[in-house]
Amino acid sequence: MSNISIRSVRKVYSGGVEAIPNIDLEIEAGELCVLVGPSGCGKSTLLRMVAGLEEVSEGEIHIGGRIVNDLEPAERDISMVFQSYALYPHMSVRGNMAYGLKNRGQKKDEIEARVAEAARMLGLTDYLDRKPRNLSGGQRQRVAMGRAIVREPAAFLFDEPLSNLDAKLRVKTRVEIRDLQQRLGTTSIYVTHDQLEAMTLADKLVVMNAGRVEQIGPPLEIYERPASVFVGGFIGSPPMNFLPGVASASGVLTEAGHRVSSDRPVEGKVISGVRPEHLIPDAEGPIPLRVRVVERLGAAIHVHGVLEGTRTELVVSLPSPDAPKPGETLSLRPVQDQIHYFSHETGQRLM
Repeated sequence: MSNISIRSVRKVYSGGVEAIPNIDLEIEAGELCVLVGPSGCGKSTLLRMVAGLEEVSEGEIHIGGRIVNDLEPAERDISMVFQSYALYPHMSVRGNMAYGLKNRGQKKDEIEARVAEAARMLGLTDYLDRKPRNLSGGQRQRVAMGRAIVREPAAFLFDEPLSNLDAKLRVKTRVEIRDLQQRLGTTSIYVTHDQLEAMTLADKLVVMNAGRVEQIGPPLEIYERPASVFVGGFIGSPPMNFLPGVASASGVLTEAGHRVSSDRPVEGKVISGVRPEHLIPDAEGPIPLRVRVVERLGAAIHVHGVLEGTRTELVVSLPSPDAPKPGETLSLRPVQDQIHYFSHETGQRLM
């Protein structure tokens, strides 16, 4: 197993377009690190620099203790799985998985052994003689993963590998990827814009925004203590609710004049953040929500509405089947120790 170290890395394109201002990131050996963020935030650019598909403008990238800035992709001891399967259509599953090893001059019996083991791990043993056109999308993605596995690289790089799959297959393949990575113990970087994918896969989660790292940490820690309004709004489904207001010793007075009590010493203009599951129906609650839409999802109900007197949209997650009706007003009380406070000026966490 090899660690990956990204030190003061910067990416500037021609014309002075700065895609990544400066990033420092340490990925421990055997760790699965997920880069997550909206489209255009720089996560795929960073992955491609690690892979050697993009040049590094400044800084250093180390894989297994080696500086790899000037090494070609084939010399970096990495395997990459892309969004597109990129399989050779005229080759069988066996041929696709063995191709890279043949090019490297591996012995025939070793190639056969590695392909057979990878096929067993991925449930592809019965498909080794089929062509890609005779496989489902999920099976093709597993072949692409098998092609990466047989090389036994220092690191796996995944660039949105599940984007072409339907919802049910995405869940199944996501579980397979996590199980496989844990069994192999190979250091991995995984890029996705899907925060659910990121939360369920990562040992270490890196939330990116506009080329910068907003927060790094274990997924649950980031969910429970987001470092900024951006992170709180991006991580979590439904996202965190935000209430701008003025904080004092007696609580937070929202822009619409609703007073929310506080047990923490915060003062001045703030943005209060509350997760949908931490807004509790209470007849005496200080937050009146005018209900617009009710989504019944089986085990949970998502109630979408607007804070009365404002245009501030809120979402509440309820376990109860007794949902309010559109047009009704639902009084809510936030769970005191689950209110997050952010700077009104910078959007950064206050406490």
